[in-house]
Amino acid sequence: MGNSISHFTQKLTELLQPIEQQRAHKLNLIVHAGTPKTGTTSLQTYLNKKQRRLRRKGFLYPHNTQKITNPFAPKHQWFEKNLVAAHTMHFLENFKNILSQVDIDTHTIILSSEGIYNYWWDFPDESKAMLTELSTLFDTEIWVWFRDPLEFIESYYKQCIRNPKVEGNLCYGSNLTFSEMLDIRWFSQHLDYQGFVTDCQSLFGQSSVSALEYKDDVVQAVIKTLGISTPHDNPTPRQNNSLNSASIALLRTINQFDIKNKDKDLLMPHLKEMNLILHNYGQHTLIDEESRQRVLKLARPVEFQQSIDTA
Repeated sequence: MGNSISHFTQKLTELLQPIEQQRAHKLNLIVHAGTPKTGTTSLQTYLNKKQRRLRRKGFLYPHNTQKITNPFAPKHQWFEKNLVAAHTMHFLENFKNILSQVDIDTHTIILSSEGIYNYWWDFPDESKAMLTELSTLFDTEIWVWFRDPLEFIESYYKQCIRNPKVEGNLCYGSNLTFSEMLDIRWFSQHLDYQGFVTDCQSLFGQSSVSALEYKDDVVQAVIKTLGISTPHDNPTPRQNNSLNSASIALLRTINQFDIKNKDKDLLMPHLKEMNLILHNYGQHTLIDEESRQRVLKLARPVEFQQSIDTA
């Protein structure tokens, strides 16, 4: 483990050296880590579309590498995927790609993927060591939005049912009830907001984490912080709305047939159309009273900040 981390640090230091010689300080690195179901897709779509406007202000929202299955995806899923698998060289390759996009006016790099929070507890020690190295090479900030625990975990449950099956994950693409899924540690640990913040503070520094309450338009909050808002900006439409409870019941039925992921993908557009029709039939919560009390006991909330901290 030590050799691979040392190699990662050495190579990244070498890449940063000529860049840092042109400026009097380290590059800033903002990592938007989620959480899931807090307007992350809307934010990623906006930042991806506004890359030129961001560039003019010195912010880089980088393109993905061509080696990624979908290099034009607006999020940076390679970040958590490389960390889960401890692919040090792949992680380095992506940072090489990012630094190749830095120009003389760039002062801040922004990366975004809700999967960072989603898979945080799956990162091995080697990967967390890489994150610590990043904190020494960049002035690093972690931005994370948290919803009310009951709202979040129900929405996240729906997303798990909706997701394609993944080997080793009992929640994705399952037909479990909410109560049954809450029994699975991997699922319920996502209620540990404070645990995530504490871990990030230990890796990146005590003042590195902005823990924010999700209650309105995340896009507007971010662009105001970055100084790229204009009087003509409109409220941002949601890009990834949750399915209602009636549609989730249908999807659980589909999932029990162990359907192939490619076939599930073919069904999803039809299910979304049904979701619109079923809107008035699926507004009830999927959390019974016993599960509600369990969620409130499991949840570890954080003290929210009023606004995003920036370096």
